[in-house]
Amino acid sequence: MSARHLTGFWLGRRAYPAVHALMQQLFEERRAGRVGDTVLLLEHEPVITLGRGAKLENLLVNPKTLTELGVGLVDTGRGGDVTLHAPGQLIAYPIVDLSPDRQDVRKYVQGLTSVMSRLVAPHGLATGSMTGKIGLWVDRESLARWPGEDKARVPVKIGAIGVRISRWITQHGFALNLTTDLALFQLIVPCGIHEFGVASLEALTGIRLEVADAARLALPEIAEGLGARVDELIDASELGSNQLLERARAVRRPG
Repeated sequence: MSARHLTGFWLGRRAYPAVHALMQQLFEERRAGRVGDTVLLLEHEPVITLGRGAKLENLLVNPKTLTELGVGLVDTGRGGDVTLHAPGQLIAYPIVDLSPDRQDVRKYVQGLTSVMSRLVAPHGLATGSMTGKIGLWVDRESLARWPGEDKARVPVKIGAIGVRISRWITQHGFALNLTTDLALFQLIVPCGIHEFGVASLEALTGIRLEVADAARLALPEIAEGLGARVDELIDASELGSNQLLERARAVRRPG
């Protein structure tokens, strides 16, 4: 049986800055050994985030317009370009120590991609990858079968990944579009990709998978990818950051 144990917290819908600060705190706690491997599952209020490789020309409106629209704008330490988070999107932020047996960045990113793929597969979506474009892709003209990137007629991105790994402890994670308002993506060039569009599970299939339900399904998938054991998802939607930190310390297990 695996010595790893993963604790999952459901945060509900929260603004990005507070969650980013919480993630940083958990990172420091994980590095100090005061908490175990943890994953935050949630959805964000509308926000555009700028990764370390962000190009400002991929932000198509000015900050004043974003404020008027109620959309936040935040610089963040993850990899990647410009992306958008909004209600209807499942966010997963694993804060896990990949040492000593999982020190492979490519494998970790592939694992997160596979989690998203397994979440949408039961709803009739076959997914794949595009060379040089991290994330999860679907062919709009062939939903039930991914024909390969060379034969995909209308590839669209349904899931994004942006991670940061320091001393083999992970931050940030993935964003999977379930019922997201896709019109919000018109505010940016998502991940700097001009030639292809974005999609959601609902837009492609008509199926509404609620984020909270998807979070419960995602937790064991994330744990399996890490070779970890996991308990039930802890509902922390009413907890403040300090309360959640105390809860994370209380459930710490070896591994």
